[in-house]
Amino acid sequence: MLTFSDIYEAMRKEKYSENLQILLRNFLVEVSGYFAEKKEFLNREDDLFSDVAIKGKKKLDNAVSSFRDLLRIRKKKILNLAFVASQVGISKKDFENLLGFEKDLFEELVRALERAEKNQVGEMNGGGKEKECRHRLVRFLDDLPEFLNAEGNPIGPFAKGEVANLECEIVPVLEGDKKIEIIDY
Repeated sequence: MLTFSDIYEAMRKEKYSENLQILLRNFLVEVSGYFAEKKEFLNREDDLFSDVAIKGKKKLDNAVSSFRDLLRIRKKKILNLAFVASQVGISKKDFENLLGFEKDLFEELVRALERAEKNQVGEMNGGGKEKECRHRLVRFLDDLPEFLNAEGNPIGPFAKGEVANLECEIVPVLEGDKKIEIIDY
Protein backbone atom coordinates (compact mmCIF):
# COMPACT_ATOMS: atom_id res chain seq x y z
CA MET A 1 0.00 0.00 0.00
CA LEU A 2 1.08 3.54 -0.75
CA THR A 3 2.27 5.86 2.03
CA PHE A 4 2.52 9.62 2.40
CA SER A 5 6.26 9.30 1.74
CA ASP A 6 5.55 7.58 -1.59
CA ILE A 7 3.18 10.35 -2.71
CA TYR A 8 5.58 13.07 -1.58
CA GLU A 9 8.55 11.35 -3.25
CA ALA A 10 6.63 11.02 -6.54
CA MET A 11 5.81 14.73 -6.43
CA ARG A 12 9.40 15.67 -5.55
CA LYS A 13 10.85 13.58 -8.39
CA GLU A 14 8.36 15.04 -10.86
CA LYS A 15 9.11 18.57 -9.69
CA TYR A 16 12.88 18.30 -10.07
CA SER A 17 12.97 16.30 -13.30
CA GLU A 18 12.57 17.67 -16.78
CA ASN A 19 10.93 14.50 -18.15
CA LEU A 20 7.71 12.87 -17.07
CA GLN A 21 8.41 10.31 -14.38
CA ILE A 22 7.17 6.75 -14.48
CA LEU A 23 4.35 6.08 -12.02
CA LEU A 24 2.95 2.71 -11.06
CA ARG A 25 0.20 1.56 -13.40
CA ASN A 26 -2.27 1.55 -10.50
CA PHE A 27 -0.92 4.73 -8.88
CA LEU A 28 -4.27 6.56 -8.88
CA VAL A 29 -6.04 3.58 -7.30
CA GLU A 30 -3.34 3.34 -4.64
CA VAL A 31 -3.57 7.07 -3.86
CA SER A 32 -7.34 6.84 -3.63
CA GLY A 33 -7.02 3.88 -1.26
CA TYR A 34 -4.55 5.81 0.90
CA PHE A 35 -6.89 8.81 1.13
CA ALA A 36 -9.87 6.58 1.97
CA GLU A 37 -7.89 4.76 4.68
CA LYS A 38 -6.79 8.02 6.32
CA LYS A 39 -10.31 9.48 6.19
CA GLU A 40 -11.74 6.29 7.69
CA PHE A 41 -9.18 6.46 10.51
CA LEU A 42 -10.12 10.09 11.23
CA ASN A 43 -13.84 9.24 11.21
CA ARG A 44 -13.28 6.46 13.78
CA GLU A 45 -11.21 8.67 16.06
CA ASP A 46 -13.27 9.68 19.12
CA ASP A 47 -11.21 12.67 20.14
CA LEU A 48 -10.56 14.82 17.06
CA PHE A 49 -8.24 17.02 19.12
CA SER A 50 -5.93 14.22 20.23
CA ASP A 51 -2.34 14.31 19.04
CA VAL A 52 -2.89 11.20 16.91
CA ALA A 53 -5.95 12.71 15.18
CA ILE A 54 -4.24 16.06 14.60
CA LYS A 55 -1.15 14.37 13.14
CA GLY A 56 -3.33 12.09 11.00
CA LYS A 57 -5.31 15.06 9.64
CA LYS A 58 -2.13 17.01 8.93
CA LYS A 59 -0.61 14.00 7.15
CA LEU A 60 -3.76 13.60 5.02
CA ASP A 61 -3.79 17.32 4.18
CA ASN A 62 -0.12 17.19 3.18
CA ALA A 63 -0.69 14.07 1.08
CA VAL A 64 -3.62 15.70 -0.74
CA SER A 65 -1.53 18.83 -1.34
CA SER A 66 1.43 16.79 -2.64
CA PHE A 67 -0.86 14.77 -4.91
CA ARG A 68 -2.43 17.94 -6.35
CA ASP A 69 1.04 19.39 -6.93
CA LEU A 70 2.10 16.17 -8.66
CA LEU A 71 -0.88 16.30 -11.03
CA ARG A 72 -0.37 20.02 -11.70
CA ILE A 73 3.30 19.50 -12.56
CA ARG A 74 2.48 16.53 -14.82
CA LYS A 75 -0.26 18.49 -16.64
CA LYS A 76 2.19 21.31 -17.27
CA LYS A 77 4.67 18.84 -18.76
CA ILE A 78 1.90 17.30 -20.88
CA LEU A 79 1.05 20.75 -22.24
CA ASN A 80 4.68 21.20 -23.26
CA LEU A 81 4.80 17.71 -24.80
CA ALA A 82 1.62 18.39 -26.76
CA PHE A 83 3.06 21.64 -28.09
CA VAL A 84 6.25 19.92 -29.21
CA ALA A 85 4.30 16.99 -30.70
CA SER A 86 2.08 19.34 -32.70
CA GLN A 87 5.18 20.90 -34.21
CA VAL A 88 7.66 18.06 -34.70
CA GLY A 89 6.43 14.76 -33.22
CA ILE A 90 6.80 13.01 -29.87
CA SER A 91 9.34 10.92 -28.09
CA LYS A 92 8.19 7.35 -27.50
CA LYS A 93 9.74 7.43 -24.03
CA ASP A 94 7.66 10.41 -22.90
CA PHE A 95 4.40 9.00 -24.26
CA GLU A 96 4.93 5.70 -22.43
CA ASN A 97 5.20 7.54 -19.10
CA LEU A 98 1.67 8.95 -19.37
CA LEU A 99 -1.18 7.53 -17.32
CA GLY A 100 -4.37 6.56 -19.17
CA PHE A 101 -6.24 9.81 -18.63
CA GLU A 102 -3.07 11.75 -19.42
CA LYS A 103 -2.78 10.03 -22.83
CA ASP A 104 -6.33 11.13 -23.63
CA LEU A 105 -5.53 14.67 -22.51
CA PHE A 106 -2.35 14.68 -24.59
CA GLU A 107 -4.13 13.51 -27.76
CA GLU A 108 -6.89 16.12 -27.33
CA LEU A 109 -4.33 18.88 -26.80
CA VAL A 110 -2.35 17.89 -29.90
CA ARG A 111 -5.52 17.87 -32.01
CA ALA A 112 -6.52 21.28 -30.64
CA LEU A 113 -3.08 22.76 -31.31
CA GLU A 114 -3.05 21.41 -34.86
CA ARG A 115 -6.55 22.79 -35.51
CA ALA A 116 -5.41 26.17 -34.21
CA GLU A 117 -2.39 26.06 -36.52
CA LYS A 118 -4.62 25.27 -39.52
CA ASN A 119 -7.01 28.06 -38.56
CA GLN A 120 -4.14 30.50 -38.23
CA VAL A 121 -2.81 29.56 -41.65
CA GLY A 122 -6.30 29.89 -43.10
CA GLU A 123 -6.73 33.35 -41.64
CA MET A 124 -3.29 34.42 -42.85
CA ASN A 125 -4.31 33.33 -46.35
CA GLY A 126 -7.39 35.50 -46.12
CA GLY A 127 -9.64 32.56 -45.29
CA GLY A 128 -8.61 30.85 -48.52
CA LYS A 129 -7.11 27.45 -49.01
CA GLU A 130 -5.20 26.12 -46.01
CA LYS A 131 -1.49 25.53 -46.14
CA GLU A 132 -0.55 22.11 -47.47
CA CYS A 133 -0.54 19.22 -44.99
CA ARG A 134 2.88 18.75 -43.38
CA HIS A 135 2.30 16.20 -40.61
CA ARG A 136 -0.42 13.84 -39.40
CA LEU A 137 -0.82 12.39 -35.91
CA VAL A 138 -1.02 8.60 -36.20
CA ARG A 139 -1.12 5.51 -33.96
CA PHE A 140 0.77 2.39 -35.03
CA LEU A 141 -1.32 -0.78 -35.29
CA ASP A 142 1.75 -3.05 -35.52
CA ASP A 143 5.44 -2.89 -34.69
CA LEU A 144 7.30 -1.24 -37.54
CA PRO A 145 11.07 -1.35 -38.12
CA GLU A 146 13.08 1.70 -39.11
CA PHE A 147 12.38 2.97 -42.66
CA LEU A 148 13.30 5.95 -44.84
CA ASN A 149 11.14 9.02 -45.45
CA ALA A 150 10.78 10.84 -48.80
CA GLU A 151 14.11 12.64 -48.27
CA GLY A 152 15.92 9.39 -47.44
CA ASN A 153 16.20 10.08 -43.72
CA PRO A 154 15.63 7.16 -41.31
CA ILE A 155 12.40 7.15 -39.26
CA GLY A 156 11.47 4.75 -36.49
CA PRO A 157 11.38 2.06 -35.36
CA PHE A 158 7.85 2.26 -33.92
CA ALA A 159 6.06 -0.04 -31.49
CA LYS A 160 2.43 -1.12 -31.66
CA GLY A 161 0.25 1.52 -29.95
CA GLU A 162 2.88 4.25 -30.23
CA VAL A 163 1.74 7.69 -31.37
CA ALA A 164 3.81 9.80 -33.74
CA ASN A 165 3.51 12.88 -35.91
CA LEU A 166 4.49 11.71 -39.43
CA GLU A 167 5.02 13.60 -42.66
CA CYS A 168 1.92 13.60 -44.86
CA GLU A 169 3.69 11.88 -47.79
CA ILE A 170 4.32 8.76 -45.69
CA VAL A 171 0.87 8.47 -44.12
CA PRO A 172 -1.11 7.14 -47.16
CA VAL A 173 1.44 4.36 -47.73
CA LEU A 174 1.37 3.17 -44.13
CA GLU A 175 -2.41 3.58 -43.94
CA GLY A 176 -2.83 1.51 -47.13
CA ASP A 177 -0.74 -1.27 -45.55
CA LYS A 178 -2.93 -1.06 -42.40
CA LYS A 179 0.13 -0.24 -40.27
CA ILE A 180 -1.36 2.95 -38.78
CA GLU A 181 -4.58 4.69 -37.93
CA ILE A 182 -4.87 8.45 -38.32
CA ILE A 183 -5.74 10.22 -35.09
CA ASP A 184 -6.26 13.75 -36.47
CA TYR A 185 -8.51 14.71 -39.38
